[in-house]
Amino acid sequence: MALRRETRERPRRTPPGATRAGGWRENGRAGSAAELRENVRERLIESRLTPNSISLTGLTLNVAAAVLVTQRLFFLAGLAFIAGSLMDTLDGRYSRMSGKGSLFGAFLDSTLDRMEEGIVLTAVAAYFASRNEQLAVAAVVVAVVGSLMVSYTRARAEALGVECKIGLATRPVRVVVLSIGLVFAKGAGLGDFELLAASVYVLAGLTVFTVGQRIWHVRKTLADRESARAGVTDGPAQGTST
Repeated sequence: MALRRETRERPRRTPPGATRAGGWRENGRAGSAAELRENVRERLIESRLTPNSISLTGLTLNVAAAVLVTQRLFFLAGLAFIAGSLMDTLDGRYSRMSGKGSLFGAFLDSTLDRMEEGIVLTAVAAYFASRNEQLAVAAVVVAVVGSLMVSYTRARAEALGVECKIGLATRPVRVVVLSIGLVFAKGAGLGDFELLAASVYVLAGLTVFTVGQRIWHVRKTLADRESARAGVTDGPAQGTST
């Protein structure tokens, strides 16, 4: 009686780091999300991309947006402004993920953010001035000063040891408001809209309100801190007879 030899098909092993239909794999097994992030982080560290280059790209896009505003190409200006603002949000995250951040890079990022906002709003003010819309020009000036004060109040509060991230007109909100105004400006090509002036008025009001919010927040926090210290100092002395 002939004996039949059973043959079993051996499973094929996946090389380390290879990709199957199931997704990314590490050492022959499915990689977790943490391992995937670590793999991406290592590749970013090995790349030549730096956070400062992302920040400078954002500055270039915002300068392009300002130039496009002067040429009345508002829709393209809005797209350039949105892309430049996205660079401003990516540089900080990339700095933390890649480990390439530095103290100067953080300083450069904050400085360029203020410059970019001012550059685009200056071009918007020049546009309104050419149309003799003095109220809109004044609103742009208020928006610029208000945006700077929103950032300054946070920086000064944190120097005093007070966290101050509250308020309506944070950087992302200001970007959204101005982007809407540019994309839906008169002659932008997206219907018969004229929202640039309206967005500037909203931006001016929100920044002024946010500055007031942060001043009140810092005042209250410092007052509570002083009250707590006074309560500890004026408490009953230990060891006294009653």
